Amino acid sequence: MINFENNPLIEKTVQFSLDIIEFCELLEEKRKFVIAKQLLRSGTSIGANAFEAQNPHSKNDFVNKIKIAAKELEETKYWLYLCKNSKTYPFEKKLEVQITEIGKIIYKILSTSLNKNPSI
Repeated sequence: MINFENNPLIEKTVQFSLDIIEFCELLEEKRKFVIAKQLLRSGTSIGANAFEAQNPHSKNDFVNKIKIAAKELEETKYWLYLCKNSKTYPFEKKLEVQITEIGKIIYKILSTSLNKNPSI
C-alpha cells in the first residue's frame, strides 16, 4: 500500500470516513436509517475519490476525481446540516469542523489545478 502520511487530503478524508462510520452507527442505533445510509455513502465517498485521484490516468482524470470528491463533500454537508438542525437527530460538531477543513483543501486543489489548465 502507498504511504499517504504526507498527504493532508488523504489523512483528513480517511479520518473523516472513520468518524462518519461511527456517527452513522449512532444514527442507526437511533433508528435514523435513511440519513445514516445517505451520510455514510457520501461521507466515505469523499475519501474514496480523493484516494482514487492519487493514481490518475491523466491530469483530466485527477481533476475529475477531485470534482467528484467536491460534489460528495457538498452532499455530506447537506446531510450534516439536516442532523444539526433537526430536533430529533444527534449531531457532532467535530464532523462539521472536519468537513470544512477538507473542503478548503479540495477547493484549493481544484483552484490550483484549473488555474494551471483552464480547459479542464
